[in-house]
Amino acid sequence: MESKRQSDYQRSYDLVADEYARRIFDELKHKPLDRQWLDRFASLVRGAGLVCDLGCGPGQIARYLSDLGVPVIGMDLSPAMIEQARRLSPAIDFRSGDMAALDVPNDAWAGIAAFYSIIHIERPRLGGVLREFHRVLKPEGRLLLAFHVGEETVHLEEWWGRRVDVDFFFFRSQEMIEGLLSAGFEIEEAIEREPYPEVEHPSRRAYIFARKRPSVDAKG
Repeated sequence: MESKRQSDYQRSYDLVADEYARRIFDELKHKPLDRQWLDRFASLVRGAGLVCDLGCGPGQIARYLSDLGVPVIGMDLSPAMIEQARRLSPAIDFRSGDMAALDVPNDAWAGIAAFYSIIHIERPRLGGVLREFHRVLKPEGRLLLAFHVGEETVHLEEWWGRRVDVDFFFFRSQEMIEGLLSAGFEIEEAIEREPYPEVEHPSRRAYIFARKRPSVDAKG
């Protein structure tokens, strides 16, 4: 992210971190398809090495994967979110980081789960972020993406009573698939679902399983 926009997102999430954790940490109890896909992801990466919950927020995805026996870390731009995650799951390593410029060696992780964290990446920068995911994954490493389906941008200036400055970018499944292919991934499966009523924002959701192609250089 550009430094000013990065600062806007960080400050905004810092302001809502406590309320976000209160409302979101237990959400997987009400999302059976999310659990199903995380179960499948865990079965594929278990025993292959360290996995990252990227854009982890209060760490509910990392906690779920850890409970399934997956070695996992959580990473988020917001220090206040990291504090919430550490409070809720003290046995898991949570650290600050920017998904657009990961302080991680090449081929470091066996998997990345990015649940609704790619939605803060503007379209012109999406390809670079996906190439960064590719860089840090091991050969054959798995990526599980979840995002809102559409073409719109939702801007928030107020969130749960706090003054924020946040943009949420919706993506079409096909454009995300094309971006992943260009970044050097193979698509294993892509599905969409309708929102769970009274559980989450009323937007259509997409999930994509992708695998790093070890023998093909990432393309721009």
